[in-house]
Amino acid sequence: MSEQSLPEDTREGYADELPEYAERVLEVAERIPPGRVMTYGDVAEWLEEGGPRQVGRVMSLYGGSVPWWRVVRADGVLLPGHELGALDHYRAEGTPLKEAGRAAEGHLPRLDMKRARWDGGADAGAHT
Repeated sequence: MSEQSLPEDTREGYADELPEYAERVLEVAERIPPGRVMTYGDVAEWLEEGGPRQVGRVMSLYGGSVPWWRVVRADGVLLPGHELGALDHYRAEGTPLKEAGRAAEGHLPRLDMKRARWDGGADAGAHT
């Protein structure tokens, strides 16, 4: 269940009880510049804690309050169930995309991971 699908009063309670790891994941998501992405594994590596599944779990539960579309699958496939919303964000931010081939399911583009991936480099600020 995503945070976006929870009732408003429930979401407010999460802010007070957010686990430390979740706070750290969300902070990394907020640092990713517009037009760039990090994979779930990249975020875990940046934090030097957890793995892609743990980051994915945090994003599914608490990610609605941050730019969730910037934390992605390593293969560049858009998040199932959120493809169109994410695509709107990617286009607005100028995130590099690879147009879908005619045989691609749903004809949705993928992220161009070579060009869109952000390593948390010089403009990342302090490493957590």
